[in-house]
Amino acid sequence: MAEKRSYILTITCPDTVGIVAAVSGFLTEHDAFITEAAQYGDPLTRRFFMRIVFTAGALMPPKAEMAKKFSLVAQRFQMIWHLHDADRKAKVVILVSKFGHCLNDLLHRYHTGTLPVEIPAVISNHGDMRDLVEWHNIPYHHLPVTRETKAQQEAQLIGLLDDLDPDLVVLARYMQILSPELCERLSGKAINIHHSFLPSFKGAKPYHQAHARGVKIIGATAHYVTTDLDEGPIIEQEVERVDHTHTPEDMVAVGRDIENRVLARAVRLHVEHRVLQNGNKTVVFR
Repeated sequence: MAEKRSYILTITCPDTVGIVAAVSGFLTEHDAFITEAAQYGDPLTRRFFMRIVFTAGALMPPKAEMAKKFSLVAQRFQMIWHLHDADRKAKVVILVSKFGHCLNDLLHRYHTGTLPVEIPAVISNHGDMRDLVEWHNIPYHHLPVTRETKAQQEAQLIGLLDDLDPDLVVLARYMQILSPELCERLSGKAINIHHSFLPSFKGAKPYHQAHARGVKIIGATAHYVTTDLDEGPIIEQEVERVDHTHTPEDMVAVGRDIENRVLARAVRLHVEHRVLQNGNKTVVFR
């Protein structure tokens, strides 16, 4: 027996009466079987958010026809909506500089199948990670950059991204600031990771700065990239306690472990279409 096709429907719209009934009724009417459903109505923004996973019955129309029919429901409720093929692996391009811990973690999860994505390329402004990436049989693109060549390097980066057409771009400790134009192009499709000391400890050696101030909590934040540096809608965070016995090097190690976990969870949540933007915040269906 052939495996049933599975789809994910995500919806954002003004909150009002009848949305759930209309959506579930439509799916039932078109021989779709709901296997997972989550919803949230934000009382402050008056926006409604919904994620439904369903399988296709024998009589369900093809995806394109299903989407065309659903557009009438969507129009009625002023929905922003997407119908995704749940079995299609997202295409993820990773950007990295010299720190390879997040990249290595993502590649391990990819290699073992625990992160269900395709990685068509890794792009870096340094050559340090080439051997690691090519061991995974993934193309490595080295785009060196200086202050004088930054505009040209970003033009090359944009050209590569246009050719690769990824579903998601992951900044796995990519230590270059993207231009406002590129941030706009990648809106909702690029995730960054950083330590959670900001804005207190900026610049070089933030863990050493934090150690000097005696901080008791180390954390990491994964968020969508916006033109406001390190201030995009937050997807995932985690913290871990430290104390006076931790050296600066201990804190760096703890911080890197947290960054690995937080970024991997954020990527998974995004590619499973569990993250819906709510202004400057996100709704995350676990």
